[in-house]
Amino acid sequence: MADCPNIERNKAECTCTYPCGKKGLCCECVRMHRAAGEIPGCFFSAEGEATYNRSVRALCRDRGA
Repeated sequence: MADCPNIERNKAECTCTYPCGKKGLCCECVRMHRAAGEIPGCFFSAEGEATYNRSVRALCRDRGA
């Protein structure tokens, strides 16, 4: 696990409900989702995040784009 000086603040502000070892490690979360062609859960509304669908298409639907 990476040494992040902001991990506690990041964890407190993280809205993702998926049980993941990257919670609070935003740079690792973004890297993982980007490699999979996905968007991190924190970009979604609470309702959109709860679907666990991290696709760009799901984000556009969630945000009304």
